[in-house]
Amino acid sequence: MYGYSRSVIALLIPGVYAPQDDTALLAEALREEVVPPGARVLDVGTGSGALALTAARMGAEVTAVDVSRRAVWTARLNAWLTRLPVRIRRGDLFTPVRGRTYDMILANPPYVPAPHTGGGPRGRSRAWDAGHDGRLLLDRICQGAPALLAPGGVVLIVQSALSDPDRSVDLLRGAGLKAAVVRRRWIELGPVLRSRADWLRRRGLLAPHEAREELVVIRAERTC
Repeated sequence: MYGYSRSVIALLIPGVYAPQDDTALLAEALREEVVPPGARVLDVGTGSGALALTAARMGAEVTAVDVSRRAVWTARLNAWLTRLPVRIRRGDLFTPVRGRTYDMILANPPYVPAPHTGGGPRGRSRAWDAGHDGRLLLDRICQGAPALLAPGGVVLIVQSALSDPDRSVDLLRGAGLKAAVVRRRWIELGPVLRSRADWLRRRGLLAPHEAREELVVIRAERTC
């Protein structure tokens, strides 16, 4: 995905998650949406800012949020270098934008199941590790995003099939949204998943000889 990274961001500070297959898959889903000029878009967990910049190129009014100081500085530098008007805030998920509403919310959160090691993920692993079931942030996003959606607004979330997409869909539907998986893609296991493949197989999340992971994009819409 190096070519994709270079096509959307200008730089990457060490320790910040680089755009990869999941970012590209979510960007494809974003480009299929009708995004009117000036539409309000929130990119939660922006990382390098790749998705925020993609939305800004489509004419949206974009706000991006990340809890990582390095990610915030990376996204700000990329917005400045590409001359794209993206507001970037540091904070935990929706906290910095509480009380506001958006026409679209984008989320590429950490979603990799991780063996319990005590405490939460630390350092670089915060960009991918998401608790024993991979849903450390996914549940919070699915529960919190609907309240920030304007009428007709859309949420797009990318995650692994290892972290229970059906639960994401059910949570979003339970909040009154029309939700479904709209894109799927199989990719080779990356270094992190390969390192814990035996643990995933013992849990029944990977088949005995499975060497690939399925990514999905979930689309949820507030229809009224």
